[in-house]
Amino acid sequence: MKVVPVPVREDNYAYLLIDEPTNTAAAVDPYDVLKVAAAAETHGVKIVAGITTHHHFDHSGGNKAAKYPGVPIYGGSDKVPELTTLVKDKDEFTVGNNIHVKCLATPCHTQDSICYYVTDTATNQPGGVFTGDTLFMAGCGRFFEGVGAEMIVALDYLGTLPNETVVHNGHEYTTGSLDFGRHIDPTNPAIARLADLAQKNEITTGLTTIGDEKEWNVFMRLNSEAVLNATSASPETPKDTVMDALRELKNKYRG
Repeated sequence: MKVVPVPVREDNYAYLLIDEPTNTAAAVDPYDVLKVAAAAETHGVKIVAGITTHHHFDHSGGNKAAKYPGVPIYGGSDKVPELTTLVKDKDEFTVGNNIHVKCLATPCHTQDSICYYVTDTATNQPGGVFTGDTLFMAGCGRFFEGVGAEMIVALDYLGTLPNETVVHNGHEYTTGSLDFGRHIDPTNPAIARLADLAQKNEITTGLTTIGDEKEWNVFMRLNSEAVLNATSASPETPKDTVMDALRELKNKYRG
């Protein structure tokens, strides 16, 4: 299994999810089909599926392209353009012969947000998860169609994946999320580690794990002293209240 990020628009990521023995691939959130097709040609793979994390145009906007007629397109609602295969929580499918995909419903950013946990049945390499706009490196998506309580459930769900699971997210937002995380939790050594990674890598997606996020992502650490202090909360404050307050701080944060 190989994952190739394809930068599109100003800061979005599309991906190729490649089954190397068969030289086939799924295109994940292929907004810019020409760029994704060029990447597929470079890597010598055939696109056999489209995977959509949610219906927002900057992720699903390439689905209507006629470049790959007849290719199944997976997504979480009929709001996804050209949807052929509706998937729900815990649904499973394969890419090529060896890549197993498990669907994780994570409604909040949109109600049809699906994260895709992928593993290679032919190797022992760590799995990966395509998180769309639910989980970012050190951050999370806005609550456009949901509320804080739903984002808590979504992030807790992703937190049940193995710690070594590699995160492939929908945007290169790491610098901004890092700045906010450092503002909230300035003494966290894990955040300093992420800062070093971001300084050395223009593309950060695919370089961190679920285990890392548990250490440095303030939205996954609502009970930490730093987050409680920043949101004027106490250990007895309901977690959804803390999440809503933290998200509001992020929305207003300008660094």
